[in-house]
Amino acid sequence: MTLSVWAWPPGRASAQPAEPPEAPASLAAPPTTPPAPAYATLVERDAPPPLAQRKGQVCEEFWMRLPNVTWALCEAAQLRPGEGRSARGRPIYVRDVQPSAEQRLRVLVIGGIHGDEMSSASVPLHWIQFAQAEPEQGILWRFIPALNPDGLFDRPSRRVNANGVDLNRNFPTPNWEHDATHYWTVRTRKDPRRYPGPEPLSEPESRYLFEEMQRFRPHLIVSIHAPYGVLDFDGPQEPPRKLGRLSLNQLGVFPGSLGHYAGVHKGMPVVTVELVSAELTPRNVEIRRMWDDLHQWMGITLAQADATEDVPPRLRR
Repeated sequence: MTLSVWAWPPGRASAQPAEPPEAPASLAAPPTTPPAPAYATLVERDAPPPLAQRKGQVCEEFWMRLPNVTWALCEAAQLRPGEGRSARGRPIYVRDVQPSAEQRLRVLVIGGIHGDEMSSASVPLHWIQFAQAEPEQGILWRFIPALNPDGLFDRPSRRVNANGVDLNRNFPTPNWEHDATHYWTVRTRKDPRRYPGPEPLSEPESRYLFEEMQRFRPHLIVSIHAPYGVLDFDGPQEPPRKLGRLSLNQLGVFPGSLGHYAGVHKGMPVVTVELVSAELTPRNVEIRRMWDDLHQWMGITLAQADATEDVPPRLRR
């Protein structure tokens, strides 16, 4: 019941850096600033700047498109362009939250894999504030609120990316060439919303996340979706039973999905949060409750880490 490090493919062990990875220069911690406003202040009233001042700002599209995101909340997230770009060349924004205590864990939080699940991109912006308020936890957080910015900011928003590919069917799971095509053709009857792409990692967004997982080497991935209203889990560890009002209901694995690739194939735990609505977020108190439950599960899991510290990840159960 431990959180394993990235399970590198055979022959790649020597590529693992001895020390925890450093954030890219573009993601380095911002200069010291006055204390951030309290979370309640950021979410209670929306006061965006005049239109002329909003034009071209990072938060303009996030604020206009996402539910339950005030201008102040988005600005406080301090999103910065990461190393990835979308199919249309949009930056994929990232935020690192560094721990003040000794780093024990690296956690990657991903939203907006499907562009029409707007609430999944909103929740990470709230969680960034909670992470900033708890640096003593010893967790390095990396947030990617909108992996699919083209789909998210299209009008109307689309599940797929600009090339018409479902990014959550584009990861290199075993037998992808047969299984992904067969599933799409037979099970979905060639539903264009679930097209897996011409080959695994054919899309810049999925390639970026694949490479980011190898750079960052997260112990845990939290992937936020909607609107099934359940908690899913893939990986060798004991799953969390609930996050807020969401209860565990493991939905199975799909060819090319992130959960299948990272959780099942690589042995890295993936918590998939399926929010109830794609267009509305939970209430703020519920967003906080989900965060607290995630922390509690992580704490219980980490408490037993020492007993199996030297056990290879694939052997941990």
